[in-house]
Amino acid sequence: MKIKILLVLLCCLQTIAVVRGQKPEKKANDQASKTTLQMQLLDEQVSNLMADHIGVKQPLVTEILAPVEYVSYDRLVEAESLMYPADELYGSWDTLRVNPFRTKEKEIEFPDSFNIDCQTFIIPIDNPLKVTSNFGPRRRRIHKGIDLKVQKGDTIRAAFNGKVRIKGYERRGYGYYLVLRHPNGLETIYGHLSKFLVSENEIVMAGTPIGLGGNTGRSTGSHLHFEMRFLGQAINPNNMIDFETGSPRERYYTVYKNHFDKTGTIYTSTSEHIVYHRIKSGETLGHIALLYHTTVAELCRLNGLTRTSTLRIGQTLRCGTTVNKTKKEKDDSQAVAPEAEINKASAADSAAQTAFYHEVQPNETLNLIARKYNTTVDALCKMNSIYATSKISAGQRICYRRVVKTETKAEKAETPSVQ
Repeated sequence: MKIKILLVLLCCLQTIAVVRGQKPEKKANDQASKTTLQMQLLDEQVSNLMADHIGVKQPLVTEILAPVEYVSYDRLVEAESLMYPADELYGSWDTLRVNPFRTKEKEIEFPDSFNIDCQTFIIPIDNPLKVTSNFGPRRRRIHKGIDLKVQKGDTIRAAFNGKVRIKGYERRGYGYYLVLRHPNGLETIYGHLSKFLVSENEIVMAGTPIGLGGNTGRSTGSHLHFEMRFLGQAINPNNMIDFETGSPRERYYTVYKNHFDKTGTIYTSTSEHIVYHRIKSGETLGHIALLYHTTVAELCRLNGLTRTSTLRIGQTLRCGTTVNKTKKEKDDSQAVAPEAEINKASAADSAAQTAFYHEVQPNETLNLIARKYNTTVDALCKMNSIYATSKISAGQRICYRRVVKTETKAEKAETPSVQ
């Protein structure tokens, strides 16, 4: 019995000792478990936050910022083009001369062709459109712009987005005038102003008031003298803008290097004029081509169209050029036999004629060929049995002169008669 009691006491003491020895280790284990649990919870919260950021917020932010970044870039390009308008063409910024390219030192290389964007054009006056003097010859000089009727003090607006290059005065010329350069490659000139509303190097948008109409300089009445120039060369604004409606004739106007003559103007011939046709309901390219004695391919080339292009009622198409004959040219044309009669001439008569031909180069026109050989488009058409609107292609031979050989009396005596 005593032994049993002693064994029970020993077991109790041993159990107490074991419990006392293990308690610190258990506390340490509990603390470690608690810390681990806290780290796991923290990791889980961080993971949830990251997942929320990546899965929900990032696409939302991207969706909002993407168009903002695109618009900002687009505006950056636009701002740069306005800060340095057409810099790739001009390469310089002259604030003294309207045409800084007259001297050889300032000459720049013309591109073979260049498309001028006309879509943003704004008519430079608020008054009803009235052209008081057109582009072309005026007495002993060339009028390199058009005159629009305005009254003194009327608002004059910028025709395109651009930057003011010159704000000046000419007593015997433009009077008070402005020159604006535009990113589309053009420069516009506004003459005979009474007051400036902008400063040099100021950026203006199309339609922005830039001055007030007047009668300063070489002027016989209040009007706006309006010019369009490309690399210093004057362009007839009527070729680009319909001044009856005040809107561009086409979205883009193409200028060619060989269209400019030595006087620094384009299409200034007194006898040749560009022909335009305003489309009516039901008309097609084929119908218009027949009407103007040309081809659908030529209409497409002149207007930047394709055979499947949609035509709009009221749209203006360029259909070629016509020649206004002088009285002398009419008399000469009546004296010259038709080409068909020339072809029917005898072999002897044909042998007595010497013909000179010109090989057409790329982008050449009948007008350029006529000027080169000091003749007229009408004469070229007669000698080659073509129309003024006929399409000519590179490599084609154009007869520009026929010389009839006159025989002397001795030659006539030596030449046997034909029975």
